[in-house]
Amino acid sequence: MRYLPHTEDEIQQMLQTIGATDVESLFKSIPTEFRSKSNIDIGDGCSELELTEHLEELTLRNSCSSDFASFLGAGAYRHYIPAVVSELASRSEFVTPYTPYQPEISQGTLQVLFEYQSMIARLFGMDVSNASHYSGATACADAALMARRIGKKRHKIILPDNLHPEYREVLATTLGVDGLTVIPSKDGCLDKSKIMKHLGEDVAAVIVQYPNFFGIVEDMSEIATSTHNAGALLISVTPEPLSLGILNHPGQWDADIAVGEGLSFGLPVSFGGPTLGIFTTKNKFVRQMPGRICGKTVDVDGKGSYTLTLSTREQHIRRERATSNICSNQALCATTAAIYLASLGKQGIRELSLRNASNAAYAKRVLASVNGVTLPFNSATFNEFVIKTNKPAADVIQALENELILGGVDLGRWFSNMNDHILVCCTELNSKKEIDSYASILTEILS
Repeated sequence: MRYLPHTEDEIQQMLQTIGATDVESLFKSIPTEFRSKSNIDIGDGCSELELTEHLEELTLRNSCSSDFASFLGAGAYRHYIPAVVSELASRSEFVTPYTPYQPEISQGTLQVLFEYQSMIARLFGMDVSNASHYSGATACADAALMARRIGKKRHKIILPDNLHPEYREVLATTLGVDGLTVIPSKDGCLDKSKIMKHLGEDVAAVIVQYPNFFGIVEDMSEIATSTHNAGALLISVTPEPLSLGILNHPGQWDADIAVGEGLSFGLPVSFGGPTLGIFTTKNKFVRQMPGRICGKTVDVDGKGSYTLTLSTREQHIRRERATSNICSNQALCATTAAIYLASLGKQGIRELSLRNASNAAYAKRVLASVNGVTLPFNSATFNEFVIKTNKPAADVIQALENELILGGVDLGRWFSNMNDHILVCCTELNSKKEIDSYASILTEILS
């Protein structure tokens, strides 16, 4: 919509319609101490042409993301989005439908979401997927709430500190800190002996991240067995589900609930969103799973058709007794993910996963050879890893940014003993030239 200023008469008409006395009354809910008491100095008025030229001049002062080589990860991963994804996802048939409560007119939307569920369930190796969630973090929190419902009198949730710190914050906000037991990691991995010591009759679930926040890939079979022997559920969290193109999926080590973040599947990072929560589980827990499910059936003529099923669990019907307070199921994001996964196919997902792992392995080897850099963890990783520098991470990251390199994430932001640790990520968008340049500039900075 073009900028069209309102006349004074139009302003008065709008105020009269809504019952306001003046424009100032629209802001009375804001405390006066937080409101500016002086006019904003934006200069004299100008024509539309002059204003357009001024704004274009201002945009030239900005640095474009394409000017930087980015090695950022930590839960939001840059991937190439094929043109077919945005082209199909932006079609009006997908953009305009929201909730397909009327199956007679929503067969296309329902089928796409059914295909999304099918591909996600296969990728995670689980029996059933919902038709998407709000985000990976909220999916993780809802998984913990689901485990408590299944466990009935069991209330305690065990999680390691190598679970994404922001996911842990959402868990604490949603469940309260009293029911959470955070176990410190050991060499970046699960401290399985400490987790097993906390397993008891009051434990509803153990949550693990796979690969974990430091990019490490761990074998979860042992912890799964111990958790089940204690009568608790195992919840797997995967913020980078592209890793499942080459890694054993959660179903192979008997996870009860497997959630993740679908941002990597055709969605732009865009300062962190929009995101897409992935939620899968075993068939026997399907009635406790939050979110909607699209089912396939036949109509009165015996033709294949699709409909929402088990929707009686949702908030619009059960109100406070619903399995989740998530109102938005991110249907358009799920549609986008379905198009992305279908366009790559099984072999394409595997090849892209290998490309990510290969780029990260090369970067890890090159950066580890820089004087002043060490690798604090020795475990296998997927597409991100941790380096330790002989200078504070914040200083190193700023120096790299000055050279148009976004060098990674300062782990001191969440871990007080990691002020000299950087989480570095590589995807298919990081070229060998970028990685070599990173290592060269890092050599200068640390020397």
